[in-house]
Amino acid sequence: MDMFNLNSPQMNTTLPTEDWGTVYSAVRWIQMSMALLSILGSGSIIFYTVLQRHVRSSEVQPLFLLSLTDLLLAVSWLSGALLFSNSCDSPATCYNLHTVEQTFFMASFFYTLHYVWVLYTGLKKKHYRKLNGFPAQLPAQVNPCNQLAAVMSCVLPLILTVPVFITGNVSHCYVNFTQPYRCLLLHTGALYLTSQESETLKPCKTISDYSIAIFLITFFFTLTGIVVLMVKARSLYKRCVTSHGFFADRQWATLRVLEQRMILYPSAFFFCWGPAIFLATMILFKPEEVEGKVGVILYILQ
Repeated sequence: MDMFNLNSPQMNTTLPTEDWGTVYSAVRWIQMSMALLSILGSGSIIFYTVLQRHVRSSEVQPLFLLSLTDLLLAVSWLSGALLFSNSCDSPATCYNLHTVEQTFFMASFFYTLHYVWVLYTGLKKKHYRKLNGFPAQLPAQVNPCNQLAAVMSCVLPLILTVPVFITGNVSHCYVNFTQPYRCLLLHTGALYLTSQESETLKPCKTISDYSIAIFLITFFFTLTGIVVLMVKARSLYKRCVTSHGFFADRQWATLRVLEQRMILYPSAFFFCWGPAIFLATMILFKPEEVEGKVGVILYILQ
């Protein structure tokens, strides 16, 4: 999300960059704090999974892969904050770091959807085992589709961001990475480009729009998938319970939990990514609206 406005001439604010010095400093500490918390959370899951030797478990592996992706994303956030603190003067370094961050963003989306999919298919298998008279805890066989989905969740973001890497470095799209923001998530301090410079950086504008588009498509694809799977999970559990002819208190309680999750999971996903999505959409369709304080608020919220 942080790389989307790098090369759009409309995105550059008219305010002097030094006016936002305190904002950049605050964002640096926010970014560093969130990165450390993310590293602690995802690292704890990874450590426990490895300690219990559940990495290859078909039910635990999706969560492990999601946590590993989140850990790498948090490390990239921390790297950006540290590079800002150390006054990194290499625009190319920041550009490539932000492209790596976007790759991890999209991989995290795909692994989130993959994790929810595995939970749903696990519930579905238990339902059919019970209908066919097999033990519900029968050891599950490895599903080739799940394995393929896990691989594609990593490979697809890499494929989608290859044009961003190539075009950005060949066309020197990182020229807009000027002080004071450098490697932070926040980019509001670049100068306006002249019409001649804008024409020169036309490939950069195109690749910037492309990066926004794939981010938005990935997000809405993931959100839609989560909603659909949660609805299907509730319907499946209801069929599983009604197949016995009655709803006991325990079944009603479980169904209510599923209903709450059906609302909570997509809502939490949208709430966490909402500011970034609004910002990306505005940059793509109304870049002039992101100038000044409105843009700063959205950048901080994301």
